Parts: sequence; C-alpha cells; structure tokens
Amino acid sequence: MIGSTGDIGTVTGQLLGQQRVLRRLLTNPGDYIWQLDYGAGLARFIGQPINPLQIRAVIRSQIFKETAVARQPEPLIDVQVSPEGAPGMVYVHIRYVDAESSQTQVISFSVST
Repeated sequence: MIGSTGDIGTVTGQLLGQQRVLRRLLTNPGDYIWQLDYGAGLARFIGQPINPLQIRAVIRSQIFKETAVARQPEPLIDVQVSPEGAPGMVYVHIRYVDAESSQTQVISFSVST
C-alpha cells in the first residue's frame, strides 16, 4: 500500500492484527532471527501425511501469542483437507474476536503440498 506522501503505507487496528496472525502462522520457527521460537511454521506440513487435528492444535497454540486475539470467546479454527480433485491442499478458516475492538475477524488461506 502506498501512503499519502508516496512512501510505504502502514496499517493499524484490526488489519494489523490480521496481518500479524497470518505472519505468525506462516513463519517457520527459526526464520525470525530476533525471536527464534516465533512462528507456527504451517509450511512444515507440506509433503507430510495431512493431519487436520495436528494443524489445528499448532494454530491454536500460536494464535493466542498475538495480543490482537481475544481469549474469550475462543477462536474458531477450521482445517479442511482438499477433496481428491485437488490433492495436497489444506484450507484454513479462522474466526476470532479482535481484543481491542471486540469485532469478529475472519482469516482464510490455503497451504499446498
């Protein structure tokens, strides 16, 4: 996004929270050199037998590390494996409440093997 002065624009509020959650889930542990245990590393499941319960548990363990995610109500995390027509695709749908605004936020993405 380009800012009003032509430089790189920044986001705040709910959009910032969504970006932080997504970054945490897709970053591999050890890749963020200032905090080596940061990240869920969902990409590490690529090429492995798909276990939706394990992926959901990893997401749940990491999502609460972001201050944007309210503890109550608990986030709803849905992990679906692709049908046979699209092998190796995992779809993730997360619904959580933003801690600051109390508004429901939705993040959906896919990870392919």
